Amino acid sequence: MRQVSFTIFFWIKLREMNWKIERLLAGETIVSKEGGNSMLPIIASMQPVKIKPIKWEECEVGDIVYCKVKGNIYTHLVKAKNDKRGCLIGNNRGKTNGWTKNIYGKVIEIL
Repeated sequence: MRQVSFTIFFWIKLREMNWKIERLLAGETIVSKEGGNSMLPIIASMQPVKIKPIKWEECEVGDIVYCKVKGNIYTHLVKAKNDKRGCLIGNNRGKTNGWTKNIYGKVIEIL
């Protein structure tokens, strides 16, 4: 029973993330709340943020972006940028998640 409930939770979370990506790809600005403390003290867990669509080429080091790295979706910092590899994504605690060009949006306001 525990495996079934985890699978349902995972599918719901995956679907929840997809609507955000779909709306950003459609050019819409969204409000999002993500769990976790990896962006403290900049963004608290479940603190709403306003995200506007952006392409990875438009990102700058220090931007907070909504992105996908190695199958996981993050609202994290751009740590570095490279024309071939894209953007290096990481949290506000020193951890890096990896390189990606799958950047969907940029945080423009912390609510």
